[in-house]
Amino acid sequence: MAKKRSIWKYAILGVLIVLGLVLSFARFPVAGTNYVYNGFINSIPLGLDLSGGVSAVYQAKLAPTSNVKDLNSAVETTVSQVESLLYDSGALNSYVTNQGGDKIRVEVASDSVSTQLFDLIGQPAYVYIASNDTFNVDDVSSYEGDLISSANIKNAYVSYDQENQAYGVMLDFDKAGADKLQQMSKVASEKSENNYLYVYIGNDDAIQLSCTEPITNGQTFISGGSITNSTTAQEYAIKILCGTYDASLSLVQTSVISATAGTNTLMYILIALGVALAIILAFFIARYGIFGILADVSLVVFTILFLFFLQAIPLIQLTVASLAGVLIFYAIVVACHIAVLEKIRNEYATGKKIPLSFKTAFKKCLWPILDSHIVLAIVAIILCIVGYASLRSLGLIILIGAALSLFCSLVVLRFLIKWYLPFNSVNPKPLRLKRSKILAEYATEVEVVEGQEDETPEKQIIVTDKEAK
Repeated sequence: MAKKRSIWKYAILGVLIVLGLVLSFARFPVAGTNYVYNGFINSIPLGLDLSGGVSAVYQAKLAPTSNVKDLNSAVETTVSQVESLLYDSGALNSYVTNQGGDKIRVEVASDSVSTQLFDLIGQPAYVYIASNDTFNVDDVSSYEGDLISSANIKNAYVSYDQENQAYGVMLDFDKAGADKLQQMSKVASEKSENNYLYVYIGNDDAIQLSCTEPITNGQTFISGGSITNSTTAQEYAIKILCGTYDASLSLVQTSVISATAGTNTLMYILIALGVALAIILAFFIARYGIFGILADVSLVVFTILFLFFLQAIPLIQLTVASLAGVLIFYAIVVACHIAVLEKIRNEYATGKKIPLSFKTAFKKCLWPILDSHIVLAIVAIILCIVGYASLRSLGLIILIGAALSLFCSLVVLRFLIKWYLPFNSVNPKPLRLKRSKILAEYATEVEVVEGQEDETPEKQIIVTDKEAK
């Protein structure tokens, strides 16, 4: 009965593995549609060093709303702000650098962002919120009423007003801006009529902001005017955000750049990985027999799951650095499988039966493997939180690799061996298991009765070498 269950489990797993391999590497058109399925491996976004990309150069000058008076300081601050904007827009492996003190150079992978984003960065929109409609954006200094500017905006992002069913831009203000907005909206709400504030975005006409009560949460939702749908709301959110930078940017040049690591680098790395995997799979079979075949199956499961998560998580982009992380994790998962299988060999060599060697080996390997992977996970989390944009992708890869390595080493491999034991739990030959030479001369297995604490050799159960065979 146990054998039949194991056969069914192996059969189901085999079907899933075949399906996973097809989904991972096959490329085919989907019947009845124009969609072409590319497989997991071809759907992983590539970074600038592997795929090439686009570069843009911006001329920088002090923004009219900036409190910074030194252009170099403004440019340095804006470099990090543009890098964060690109990362949030999907360019995980972008390079933003100060060029010549008054220019900023941006390089992103070809498929990371649309070229429209380059244009929007070069079209910053400065926001002013005035208490009346007499404000003139071309003569800010002459305005005498209360005023909030882009300098008080912390963030701008697309939002949706369920009540009015309209897309717009949500503005988050800093402490000074939030206090002034509360004061201005309070005054406006106390008017008998025309209780509005007026929002000026760039050179657009003013948008009326109704203030029936004071705005106390430091946020306001802007809609109407040229903001008519999700697309225009996204464009305005980007331009407003760029208007909060200390340096105002204007696009002066764009160009196409080639892959910095070479056009064939990825192909060479994949070929090397394939050859290395073939050698490892052969090594497992040669040294561990059937247990090695089961370890190979576990590694195939690891490969399928790893490729799936690399293409499924949108924050991951494959670069030379992250490829190194992938290769390292293949080495780690192989080392974990070897550690488990070697422990089984050692436990069997000391005199235990095959089932007991299997259970003891996994028990002894649990915490050493778990401890090392916890350390890797902590490092990955730190990279994701405090690392630069290019390092966050590597941190995510390390985190995924650690989780999958644990799963395949301690769960998948364990069940594969457990399902095999009903077929063979006594014959060590197909498993490449051997007794220690010293024990083989006298006895092949020593088992102490469970729960019996007696150190006298006479009360131990001894199975001779002849009986074990």
